[in-house]
Amino acid sequence: MATELSTFAELKKAPVGGEQAPAPVREKQIDAQGRAYATGRRKNAVARVWVKPGTGKITINGRDQTIYFARPTQRMMIQQPFDVSERGGQFDVIATVSGGGLSGQAGAVRHGISQALTKFEPALRGTIKANGFLTRDSRVVERKKYGRAGARARFQFSKR
Repeated sequence: MATELSTFAELKKAPVGGEQAPAPVREKQIDAQGRAYATGRRKNAVARVWVKPGTGKITINGRDQTIYFARPTQRMMIQQPFDVSERGGQFDVIATVSGGGLSGQAGAVRHGISQALTKFEPALRGTIKANGFLTRDSRVVERKKYGRAGARARFQFSKR
């Protein structure tokens, strides 16, 4: 260093490796059709999700969300990223889902919508991340082991 630091207080205030670099600015990631793409996963379900500006129509595997997800809790789950980011009715969603059951598929679609929204509008990332929608829930069913009735359950003991 060119200048000599005389006190401990000056040493604490001195920059260590130059100036602090600002956080990287995320760029908008959209394709030629103006859509943002993301993959969402939950349990054994995988959802491929495209988000584009529109009227709020959600299509899953070629069917409307009310037909595909009959339970209101599942429809509410896939609406959560829009409610949190206050973008309800502003985006159309097209999703293809495979694997798992309906609740896992709803979670996968929610994860995919959250990822795609942050790619379309990077300013929303903090809000969506704070609510935990960008985190992939890694819990999956444990596999069945040989010599066992299930993953951990033993066969019933017979005395006679």
